[in-house]
Amino acid sequence: MHETFYEVMRRQGITRRSFLKYCSLAAAALGLGPSFAPKIAHAMETKPRIPVLWLHGLECTCCSESFIRSAHPLAKDVILSMISLDYDDTIMAAAGDQAEAIIQETIEKYDGNFILAVEGNPPLNEDGMYCIINGKPFVEQLKHTAEHAKAIISWGSCASWGCVQAARPNPTRATPVHKVPGLANKPIIKVPGCPPISEVMTAVITYILTFEKLPALDSQGRPKMFYSQRIHDKCYRRPHFDAGQFVEEFDDEGARKGYCLYKVGCKGPTTYNACASTRWNGGLSFPIQAGHPCIGCSEDGFWDKGSFYERLSNVHGFGIEADADEIGGTAAAVVGGAAAIHAAASTVKRIAQKGDDA
Repeated sequence: MHETFYEVMRRQGITRRSFLKYCSLAAAALGLGPSFAPKIAHAMETKPRIPVLWLHGLECTCCSESFIRSAHPLAKDVILSMISLDYDDTIMAAAGDQAEAIIQETIEKYDGNFILAVEGNPPLNEDGMYCIINGKPFVEQLKHTAEHAKAIISWGSCASWGCVQAARPNPTRATPVHKVPGLANKPIIKVPGCPPISEVMTAVITYILTFEKLPALDSQGRPKMFYSQRIHDKCYRRPHFDAGQFVEEFDDEGARKGYCLYKVGCKGPTTYNACASTRWNGGLSFPIQAGHPCIGCSEDGFWDKGSFYERLSNVHGFGIEADADEIGGTAAAVVGGAAAIHAAASTVKRIAQKGDDA
């Protein structure tokens, strides 16, 4: 039996106070209220760590790069304390046959009770020969491991949607995990993004450990706690969109003033993710804050939808009353009308003052 999270932390010399502080931060990362911190603490104290097998298919490893940069909770706490990361060929010390044997050992010991995390996707063309792991097609390793897993986490847009490997004409038939034959009936959590936000990744694992169930998912299989709102709805530049103030060209006056990036291709109005609220690098920033439009990397098919800098058409503001161009025109008219009213009022005031002086 694996040690509990709390036992591991205590063995590492972490104080009770620091442990409770960690639980509070974990609750915040999950979007839960302070009252949930004791529940998280109880789970960490009493429940054994979850065995995890982390497989890699066709991908660039950006999901792993993001994961190890998590700040709340720290990735090292997740890997060393919260879960038992039994296999991850990118960061594990073992290699070759010794490493591959761990997969079968975990399956035999924790059949039906481990989490399968998948980064990347399998190519199905030519019997999967475009991605070989230990002399065998990756799709075989994936299907064999998934058959015995409790649930599957599809890390990133590669595993969730196919991503650039599946871009037209997709000669290798790169296929997202949920479309691999035989896996459709397995519980699958999609955590899309290229890559996903690190705190989103660690929070999903924290939730599963704490509540012993999968988080609530939307119609596409994504955790609602992070994918239920559009970036556009939480973006700090949203007031500029509503006011009709847009960046027309990169590095123009509007860009220097921090205006909305919609007209230079921002996909925030059609992208569901936590970038604008959770942000990246420990909550420091996100692409829009850095001056680059959202490319919609957490949405299915974003790689085949034309230029990242081509503006969306007919995106409405204020409900469904007006699109961005109409908002801009109305805003200009309002400003012009206000200026005219102010000028007229000033003229009347001056005439009245002259009459009083006379």
